[in-house]
Amino acid sequence: MAAVLERSFIEICGFERETLQRFRDVTVNLGLSALPGGVKFPDSAGAFHYEESGKLLSITSNRFIHWSTSGDAVQLVEQSLDTNLLNNAVKLKFTHCTVLPGGVSIQETLNNVIILISTNQTVHRLVLPHPSRMYRSELVTELHMQSIFTDVGKLSLHDPSHSAIIPSSVGQTGSPMTSTAWLSQSGEAHYALASPSGGIMVITLPPHDTQGGVSVLELKRSSMMQRLSGWMPTAIRGEQSPADLVLSLAVRELEEDSFIFALCQDHKLRMWSLREQACLLEADMLEYMPACKGVKRLAGQGHRLRLVFSPTTGLCVCVYLAVPQRGQFTVLQLVATENNRYSLDHISSLFTTQETLVDFVLTSSDIWGVWVDDSNTTVVKYINFEHNTAGQWNQVFVQPPPEEEVHMGVDQDPRETYLEVLFSPLRFTASSILKALQIYRRGSDRISDLSWESLKKEVTVAVESELQSSVTEFEFSQEEYRLLQVEFWSKFYACCLQYQEALSMPLGLTVSQHTGMVCLLKKGFVSFLLPCFAVDHLYLSYDEYLFTEEETPITEDPEVGRDVLQLVQCLRLVSDAVSGEMAYEMEKALEHLQSPERAAELVLENMLSNDNDNVIEDIQNKLQDIRNPMAAMMVLLREMDLETDAEAGEGPLAPGQSLNTRINLSQLYGSSSAASVVCQAVCHMTMTRALFCRDMLILQKLYLRFGDNVFLGGGAQLLQLQQELIPRSSHLLSSYYLLKNVSQSLASSVPVDIIDANLQHLTVLELSDTPALSNRSALSPQTVVELFYQTTARKMIISQIYSQQQSNALLHWSHMISNVVHLLAQLLWPSNPNFQFPECLMANCQYTQLQEYVRLTGPWCQTNIGSCCFMLGQCYLANGEGQKALQCFQEAATEVEKEDFLVRLTGAEEEEAASTPRLQYYNKVLRLLEDVGLPELVIQLASLTITEAANDVNSQAALWTRIFKHHLDLGHNSEAYEALTQNPDCSMQLDCLRQLVVVLCERSQLQDLVQFPYVSLHDEVVSIIESRARGLDLLSHNYYELLYAFHINRHNYRKAGTVMFEFGMRLGREVRTRLGLQKQVNCYLAALNCLRLIRPEYAWIVQPAAGAVYERPGASPKRNSDGELTSEPVRRQVDILELKDLEKEYILSRSRLTLAQHHPPSAAIAGSASAAEMVALLVQTGLFDSALSVCQTFKLSLTPVFEGLTFKCIKLQFGGEETQNEAWGWLAANQLSSVVNTKESSATDEAWRLLASYLDRYTSTNAQYHRCVINKLLSHGVPLPDCLVTSYKAVDAASLLRLFLNFDLLDDAAELVLEYIDALQGKGHQYFGIEGPLSETASPVWLPYTAVDQLLQALNETQTNSSLYNKVRDKLDDYHKLLEQTTKQRLAAR
Repeated sequence: MAAVLERSFIEICGFERETLQRFRDVTVNLGLSALPGGVKFPDSAGAFHYEESGKLLSITSNRFIHWSTSGDAVQLVEQSLDTNLLNNAVKLKFTHCTVLPGGVSIQETLNNVIILISTNQTVHRLVLPHPSRMYRSELVTELHMQSIFTDVGKLSLHDPSHSAIIPSSVGQTGSPMTSTAWLSQSGEAHYALASPSGGIMVITLPPHDTQGGVSVLELKRSSMMQRLSGWMPTAIRGEQSPADLVLSLAVRELEEDSFIFALCQDHKLRMWSLREQACLLEADMLEYMPACKGVKRLAGQGHRLRLVFSPTTGLCVCVYLAVPQRGQFTVLQLVATENNRYSLDHISSLFTTQETLVDFVLTSSDIWGVWVDDSNTTVVKYINFEHNTAGQWNQVFVQPPPEEEVHMGVDQDPRETYLEVLFSPLRFTASSILKALQIYRRGSDRISDLSWESLKKEVTVAVESELQSSVTEFEFSQEEYRLLQVEFWSKFYACCLQYQEALSMPLGLTVSQHTGMVCLLKKGFVSFLLPCFAVDHLYLSYDEYLFTEEETPITEDPEVGRDVLQLVQCLRLVSDAVSGEMAYEMEKALEHLQSPERAAELVLENMLSNDNDNVIEDIQNKLQDIRNPMAAMMVLLREMDLETDAEAGEGPLAPGQSLNTRINLSQLYGSSSAASVVCQAVCHMTMTRALFCRDMLILQKLYLRFGDNVFLGGGAQLLQLQQELIPRSSHLLSSYYLLKNVSQSLASSVPVDIIDANLQHLTVLELSDTPALSNRSALSPQTVVELFYQTTARKMIISQIYSQQQSNALLHWSHMISNVVHLLAQLLWPSNPNFQFPECLMANCQYTQLQEYVRLTGPWCQTNIGSCCFMLGQCYLANGEGQKALQCFQEAATEVEKEDFLVRLTGAEEEEAASTPRLQYYNKVLRLLEDVGLPELVIQLASLTITEAANDVNSQAALWTRIFKHHLDLGHNSEAYEALTQNPDCSMQLDCLRQLVVVLCERSQLQDLVQFPYVSLHDEVVSIIESRARGLDLLSHNYYELLYAFHINRHNYRKAGTVMFEFGMRLGREVRTRLGLQKQVNCYLAALNCLRLIRPEYAWIVQPAAGAVYERPGASPKRNSDGELTSEPVRRQVDILELKDLEKEYILSRSRLTLAQHHPPSAAIAGSASAAEMVALLVQTGLFDSALSVCQTFKLSLTPVFEGLTFKCIKLQFGGEETQNEAWGWLAANQLSSVVNTKESSATDEAWRLLASYLDRYTSTNAQYHRCVINKLLSHGVPLPDCLVTSYKAVDAASLLRLFLNFDLLDDAAELVLEYIDALQGKGHQYFGIEGPLSETASPVWLPYTAVDQLLQALNETQTNSSLYNKVRDKLDDYHKLLEQTTKQRLAAR
């Protein structure tokens, strides 16, 4: 329901709380000197409204220029309610000149805004670009726009085309008294000045874009008209009468002529034609004043004149005759008669008793006036000059000055209290505080622009410093110090009051004829007059008005209307009876959430006990005159209740409208000054209505006390009062107190990091993109309501207004602004379902203010309970109080399906929808808690939520997964395992299990991992660890060891052995380093240990497939990594490995390690080398013990070992010292027999000794190792060591002989044959391994005849060996003889 408006208006101070408006100074100096005995004119002000200021689609919508003059200065400010204008303030200073009353006039042309200024010595013209020419584009989307004053500094104001000096007439003294200026249709600038000697001087400047001189003419009542050209004045002598002195001038262009209206000291109104230079009309104003005797003799110093032109009434003139105690406004209509003659028709005469008129404005229907009374209080009234009842003026409720004294409770800190009052949004401008501070600091240094917070600190420091410097005692009682604080703070407060009063002095009034906007122009700021809501009007009305009213627009029923007026009169009596102290107590009760009804009873008790003036009796008498008090109360309460069912839309502005319209709507009332006005209007409305509701509640309690004495209806009405009306009044009082509180609560500035964190949280909650913080000036902090209006509410309000009206409708001020204020109050109303205001506070990080809002709504507001709980939780989260936040979130859950905000919160879920809204809500909260980083709370809430999800397996699984994850992150391994086992979803359970394994491995918490029971998950754990082991780098992860420990812990030794054997195999293939080989050895040892721990028949393992590509989890069984079909898998034969096989692998592995330890480069190739290859590598490195071990284990021939060692001996024998030194390395790696050798031996000796020891240790059939050694030596031409020859001939002399022959060693061969034959004959037979010499009783002996024949053949062929040949031949003959003899004896013996 739209609010009902009254005829009255209320003043709203639209000052933005900046330190100082940044005026740019421009000085105009035409080289003049000050006039002697210069007249001082009072300060004045005025305003100019653009012609299209009432059109939405215009760039000048809601835009105006206001000015104030003071001495030689004019301050001009351009202001817009739609956009913030940059560089919009300029101060023009005219050296040695004084600006005349009416000396500023502004007019617009198609391309320019032209400002005409008249001083007592000069006239000036400023030509500025029109806003529509500054922004050529039709679409202007900037939040800020340049003012027309942006380039004012570039104007050449000293140029003759812009400035002219007023010529002084011969004999003329003094300066003009008043002036006016206007532009003609041809573009000429005319300045009409009231000559001090009577008459009017008109100065004309040519159009600004053409060349030409200045012309001056003088209009006098009793002389011929003479045009003065150029700068040469001509005196016009004639009758001169002081009665001719012009007091007020006004001009109107009609039909290519300019009519100058002059109100003179002789109370006569004269109309001059500029074209004809003649006085066309003269009228005595006293004719319209009843009982005017004595007035004629008075000089009309305060007379004023105003014009207005409207299509319906034509040109109207309003003359104010300033007569002490009986000022009169006379409205006359100009009527043209035949022969170019004019007359005045009287329309209306209106009387006023106010003393001093400051300014008045005539509109086509009203007269608006501003006065200052004897107590220096501003009085503003207006009246319709055509249709008024008995000359009754309409009220304008001006803002009272701040309280002269600050009421302070005993529990309040003086400094805090005074700072709160000084810096609250409604009372003081920053400039008044700054000036007071300057005085208080005795002007020690100039204070530059300070931020609002800095200014507060400066004030605190200044007052506290003053207090400290005045103190002489060192010790105070707390009470004494408090009194001192109050004294100094009240002193500073009084100083601020004086300056605020000075800045609040009214200078003028302006009414826009396009929008009807009324502004009061004050010395320090501009205030706006807004239409008053009917219910506020009743409460604020002055007594003389209230008691004469007979009807109210609140109700159409005249009976009820009379009751309402009677009731309001009672309320006013109650209001007057409530003492300041009791009002304060009531306020405190509301702040501390005590029952308003109980507080009202206490106030009533106080009133009854202190009723010295019989107020209660007066109230009782008045109450008895009310016929139906219930109906009257219902009407008033209904009018104040802002509850509405309409849901404020957040849709696009004016859907279906053109882009241009939507852009203009998006800026409408969007400037910071508009925000300030609207929000202060809401604040004043809530303050008024809070008092209204307070008094209503007290009155209702009084009704209950009176009972049947005042109620005609008796008990039924009392019951209705008690059960319905009192609770409703109490609820309204709490609501308005809340609105009053928030509308005065300042918004906090927020660091960027907090904004970013908050944005992250909002993203998690998937709330709609909230507007960022608006660009607030550091010097004009907003209230949270202004913040809400600028970021959210304004768009919604404008959208709602324009959904019901056309966009081309005029922007009518009263209609628009009252709608905006009313709709904003509805958006703030706590009982309405919309929740945008708390949302805005949350989005803009205003956590303290949001907490206070929720606190104040808590006990009584039943709307959006859950949403408020949720918001409170958000605040606690932001302040780091997670446990409290969790409690709030839980409380909010009960309202999830009932409240719009929570429905929207849960409805934005993009994932697969949970089964219930409450589950969706909990999911959101859980994500929020995760984002903030509170895992303990996530676990707590998720555990509670599981009970909600009793029938939803998917949700339960997700919650258990969440619980598992956070327990795991917190290091609660047992709890994480417990959560994992509870998870009903197998795939999620496996994922969790996988994560548990990986994380505990990374943290090296393997004890926990191994000892968990796993019950039904045993195989899955093994599978996970195996796949991890096979898929990851062997050295950086220890999954094989983990799996080994896992199996050992469960006494599954064969599995453990298999794991370690596989690990060893892979190490050999993949890790070709010494470290890898070391690990491999350990793995094989561990595998051996495992198999030795089980019974022999079970001590076997299945060999893992060599080089197998281990399956990736989730890999396709039919296709390879390229996506191609794989061939049928080949069925591999399964190899069983027993203990002995493992031992072989171990030996081989250990030899590899030994090799790598002695020769690191070999590690790269040793890993995959076979046993035979390893022998070669070991021999090559000199590790003969290891090589022999491998050969024996794998049953390989030892020949390569002996050959290798023999070769090393050969190299040593012929090598130098370096070779000798190197040899000690590999010699040390082989175990030499510990034979004590007394003499020092060389590496060569040791090598030969090692070879000999091996030959002794490793016997073979036919001494093949000896043979291969000798063969090696002989092949390298190395002489055979005696010991080697001796040992070999004892084993196989025939082979030795053949070797000698093979290598052409005939001498050695002959020597061997001779010795061998001797041995056969019994001489040294033991050296050849012959058991007994040749005899008939011993076993048979033999001689290698083939070899001997070959020797003889060879010796015979060479001449040099003939003697040796003969020796052998002879020895052989001897042997044959003995053989023959022995044979015969043997035969004979048979």
